[in-house]
Amino acid sequence: MKQDVTLELAALRRMTPAQLRDKYLEVFGEPTRSGNRDFLFKRLAWRIQSLAEGSLSERARQRAEELARDADIRMTMPKASPVTTGGHTSVKPAPALPSAHLPLPGTVLTRQYKGRMIQVTVLQKGFEYDGQVYKSLTAIANQITGSHWNGLLFFGLKQDASK
Repeated sequence: MKQDVTLELAALRRMTPAQLRDKYLEVFGEPTRSGNRDFLFKRLAWRIQSLAEGSLSERARQRAEELARDADIRMTMPKASPVTTGGHTSVKPAPALPSAHLPLPGTVLTRQYKGRMIQVTVLQKGFEYDGQVYKSLTAIANQITGSHWNGLLFFGLKQDASK
């Protein structure tokens, strides 16, 4: 029987998406909406092997059902939640994720620029430089240099992609 499965899988590899769709109907007893060749091949290969080798044991099937029932799996990002205050409903946006390039709040970034040591403290919301709070590192780099700079590049947190 193992030889039959091997031959059948080899035949699947040579099929076109249209032929795989026909085979899907034959094997699963229902049509598929997919036209993706790789998806169809994998689903058919799994089903053919499952039919030939046998499916999960009853105990394994029950355990999988228990795990699925108990799992709190989030498949999407949380949506903005409506907030009602004083009879008016407004939408509260989902919290923004911190940039992967930025260090944790409290970190002090240092850079030597034209003989001067620049120190910037990363805050929860923004950056502190020379006693002032800025929204971005770019704003600080512009203040220091007098020209437009990418703040992440200026402070060495990101490599220049053009090099």
